[in-house]
Amino acid sequence: MKDNKEFDVIIIGGSYAGLSAAMALGRSMRNVLIIDSGKPCNRYTPHSHNFITHDGSVPGEIAAKAKEQVLKYDTVKFYQGMAVSGKKTENGFEIAIDSGEKFSSKKLVFATGVKDIFPDIKGFQDCWGKTVIHCPYCHGYEFKGAKTAIIANGERAFHMATLINNLTNKLTIITQGKHDFKEEQLIKLQKNKIQIIEKEVAEIQHQNGEIKNLIFKDGTKEDFDAAYAAIPFEQHSDIPKSLGCEITEMGHIKVDLFQKTTIPGIYACGDNSSPMRSVANAVATGNLTGAMVNNEITVEQF
Repeated sequence: MKDNKEFDVIIIGGSYAGLSAAMALGRSMRNVLIIDSGKPCNRYTPHSHNFITHDGSVPGEIAAKAKEQVLKYDTVKFYQGMAVSGKKTENGFEIAIDSGEKFSSKKLVFATGVKDIFPDIKGFQDCWGKTVIHCPYCHGYEFKGAKTAIIANGERAFHMATLINNLTNKLTIITQGKHDFKEEQLIKLQKNKIQIIEKEVAEIQHQNGEIKNLIFKDGTKEDFDAAYAAIPFEQHSDIPKSLGCEITEMGHIKVDLFQKTTIPGIYACGDNSSPMRSVANAVATGNLTGAMVNNEITVEQF
C-alpha cells in the first residue's frame, strides 16, 4: 500500500459508515483507501442497540468484524492515521496525512462523524454513553420505567419528552435555568405529569458511569437513574469545509438523497451528514454512498 499513492476513492473515516461504503466499492473492484484515526463517535458507549443482528453488541466488536470482512476485498486498503488537509487537483483530490504522506483519488468520501462538545458539568463525560444518553432509540429501552432526567430546554426538551414519555412515567426536565416552553407545551407537559426543574446542574455524582445524583448549583440534589442530554457538536474533520462543502444550519455536511455534497466528486455519510445518529443509519448511508460513487465512476469511464 505504501507504494500505491493513487486510488479510485479515498474514504476518510473507517468506522461503520466508511467501512460500509468501502465494502460496496470493494465488491465493485474499485481501488479504495480508508484513512482512519481510530476515534469513532460511539466509543464512549459499552453497547450498541437498534441494529438488527447486532442488538446489544459492543461497538468496537462490530467495527472490528466489519473491518475484517471489508479488507478481504483485495482492492481495499486501510491506513491508520489522521487526514489533516485536502485539496482539489486536476484529476480529483489529494489528501495529506499527519505522517506527511499524501494520497490522491478521483472521488472522496467523508465518513468522519462528529465530535460532541461536553458541558462544564463534573462527571458528565464519565457517564456519557452509559447513563447520560442522547437517543431513546439507541438506549431508551434499557432505562424503561427508570427515574429519568432530560437536561435540555425549549423545543429540544419538549420533543425528547414526547418520545421518552412512552418509556417511563418518572420523567423530569432540567432546563438549566428559566424554562423556554410555549404555553401549549406547558399544558401538555403538565397533563403527562412531567416535572420541570429550573436549575443548573453543577455535577453528576456517579459510580463507574452509573448516575446516582444530579447536584445543582444551589447545592440541592436529586437522584436519577438516567439522563438524556442535548449537547452541541462540531464536525470531526474540517477538511470538507475547507474544500467548499456546504454545512447546514444544524452543523451537518449538506448532502442530497444520493449522499452527494455540494462539491462534485465528494460524498458524505454517517453522523457527519445526518441528525439520525445510529449504527444502522451509518451502515445504510455508507452502503448507498458506495453504490453512488461506483455509479458515478462507471458513467465517467464507460
